Amino acid sequence: MRCPFCASEDTQVKDSRPTEDGAAIRRRRLCSSCDARFTTFERVQLRELVILKRSGKKAPFDRDKLMRSISIAVRKRNIDPDRVETMVSGIVRRLEARGETEIESSVLGGMVMQGLQELDEVAFVRYASVYNKFSRVEDFEKFLSRMASSTE
Repeated sequence: MRCPFCASEDTQVKDSRPTEDGAAIRRRRLCSSCDARFTTFERVQLRELVILKRSGKKAPFDRDKLMRSISIAVRKRNIDPDRVETMVSGIVRRLEARGETEIESSVLGGMVMQGLQELDEVAFVRYASVYNKFSRVEDFEKFLSRMASSTE
């Protein structure tokens, strides 16, 4: 593993432990050249996933991008980061279990929406506002009224 600080390829693993319910391994590393410490994660990847965007373009699935978008939705909410990590890992496992290499962005978005709705309603509305491209206050009102009527 190359050091992210000095680019040396001489690094040592100092500690390894399972994370994400055993779906990944977290490794603490030490660079022999500059003595910097850094963390890497090792995950199983069953297949290369491609996301089919609404525009028709294809983009490789990026777990980190998914994590960033969800992190924005849950920002400043009292949500344990491990719960978010577990949600993301669950989404990735479900995508891989579909057996398809090309996934429509609406399928991925639906999985995120479902996960956020179960995790935190405010984060769910935040994500929905971007995902559904809300542009007016009325868009929020309609969405919230539909949400309220579906929980009754």
